[in-house]
Amino acid sequence: MKSKAYWITQTAVLAALLVVLQASTAPAGQLVTGSCVNAVLAIAAVFGGLACGLTVAIISPFCAFLLGIGPQIIAIVPAIALGNCVYVVLLSLLTKQSISSRVVAWLCASFAKALALYLVVVQLLCRVLPLKPPQIEKFTAMFSVPQLITALIGGAVAMLIVPILKKAIKK
Repeated sequence: MKSKAYWITQTAVLAALLVVLQASTAPAGQLVTGSCVNAVLAIAAVFGGLACGLTVAIISPFCAFLLGIGPQIIAIVPAIALGNCVYVVLLSLLTKQSISSRVVAWLCASFAKALALYLVVVQLLCRVLPLKPPQIEKFTAMFSVPQLITALIGGAVAMLIVPILKKAIKK
């Protein structure tokens, strides 16, 4: 069993890595930044466990908001945290040792995150928030297919990295 200090350190390192990646890749756009964020979320979920993953998933959109990355409408930030949490929970609960279970978890988590964000941001918040048509178009574009693509890319990267991390930590 991991000590509390180990968990805190691991979670803090992953959260810091996520913030650095958000800040440094922001100029590259949603595809790069989103893929990096999802990779760290997936690593946190699969390598660090559910509590680590959820902590990083919730911290991520608030840090992005404070850094001026992503939507600057505070009402959307908790929705992004929710989508991140869906991704992390499914990855954490469905990922087992077999490659097939990791692939199923990765696909389910990616589709569920994209669907959750589309439903909450596009179908709910864009209808109830006082947004202008260009903002609605922008959020519809941001919180639809690109979310699926970045979740798939990030998850794939994480599935390659996690076995290496697990092997390195055991040494």
